[in-house]
Amino acid sequence: MTSWIFLREFLQDIRRQKLRAFLTIFAITWGTLTVILLMSFGAGLEFRMREGLLNAADRVLLIYGGQTGIKYRGLPIGRRIRLVEDDVELLKSSIPEIASISPQVGKYDTQLRRNSRSALTYMEGVYPNFEFMRRMYPIAGGRFLNELDLLEKRRVVFLGVEIAQELFDKQNPIGERVDIDGVPFRIVGIMQQKMQTSMNNGPDTRRAVIPFSTFQSIYGYRYLHSIYIKPQSDRYSGLIKNELLRVLGRKNRFDSTDKKALQIWDYDEFIKQQDKVFFGITIFLGVLGMMTLVVAGVGVANIMYVVIKERTQEIGVKRAVGAKRRHIMAQVIFESLLISIIGGLSGMLAARGVIKLVWLLPANEGAMQFLGRPLMDGSVVAVSVVVLGLIGLVAGYFPARKAAYVDPVEALRYE
Repeated sequence: MTSWIFLREFLQDIRRQKLRAFLTIFAITWGTLTVILLMSFGAGLEFRMREGLLNAADRVLLIYGGQTGIKYRGLPIGRRIRLVEDDVELLKSSIPEIASISPQVGKYDTQLRRNSRSALTYMEGVYPNFEFMRRMYPIAGGRFLNELDLLEKRRVVFLGVEIAQELFDKQNPIGERVDIDGVPFRIVGIMQQKMQTSMNNGPDTRRAVIPFSTFQSIYGYRYLHSIYIKPQSDRYSGLIKNELLRVLGRKNRFDSTDKKALQIWDYDEFIKQQDKVFFGITIFLGVLGMMTLVVAGVGVANIMYVVIKERTQEIGVKRAVGAKRRHIMAQVIFESLLISIIGGLSGMLAARGVIKLVWLLPANEGAMQFLGRPLMDGSVVAVSVVVLGLIGLVAGYFPARKAAYVDPVEALRYE
């Protein structure tokens, strides 16, 4: 019953002061809209950057050869450690925590030619499981390399979408022939378009991939460029890195504590570092938006002081007939919270509408790849609700306290 009385008095005040009520609610609406949009764009940017990193290498360990930095059994510092295909089988059999592993060799300035059209690219030879470690998923009608391609040293190639367009324009190239450094290959698949925010040797969309065995038979490379390892779980990354040094150290005769003997790039660690950066960015954007909301809260507090001043006689009458201080405070805080709730809901609905409109825009290139997919998730809404509640309470408490301690006699004489 008390709540209905408070609501009725609130509505009466709005009818008397429509412009004042509108401006107050609009200030809260604008502040809420700002908070949610800034945090949503921050969350969307973080998600897109994470996806771009995973599209480069899906939580893999990337191992390169190095140079020894510790003396080992009379052997000098500075010895070159090189990786070979036998290391792949050795690691796979020695470390059960490895889910998948692939050698990788590459060649710069590889020429691809189709009739009168040609293009230069970085070509690499890998195992079939490379598809999942690098997220090189084929478009419909094509495929990635398979085990028979590897076993039979087939001259088949998987092309990035951009280089396929350069050579074939709008024609479907799957099944067609392309000459690679003068050697004929058959195209078995074209990679889907993907956003990639980390790369080595250029983007995957401009890459040519052939079976590892075929690459070796043509170019005769003995040493690997790198080894890709996918752990069975993220928690095994540290264990696998230690085991890599132990197993390869025993084979190549270097100290298992020598961090310079192998260069190990852990994408999971890199992503964790990026997450910390984006967490800071999200907090920064949220604080910027909340400052706007706090200013709106100050406006609500000022309006409540004006309302109390206008109701001085009314408050005096209530106090004279026995109304307790907590009832007076409850009414003022109730109205302050109601203004915050109405403005907050309006701001959330407006933010949701803006976000839906942004999602309708194309986000294939440029800045829109990162800013064109804002995410209004539960955490963003929860933060906004908590901040709105605190602002409503704080904006109402001090005016309410002043109203509760009005002297009834002085209030009745107030004009």
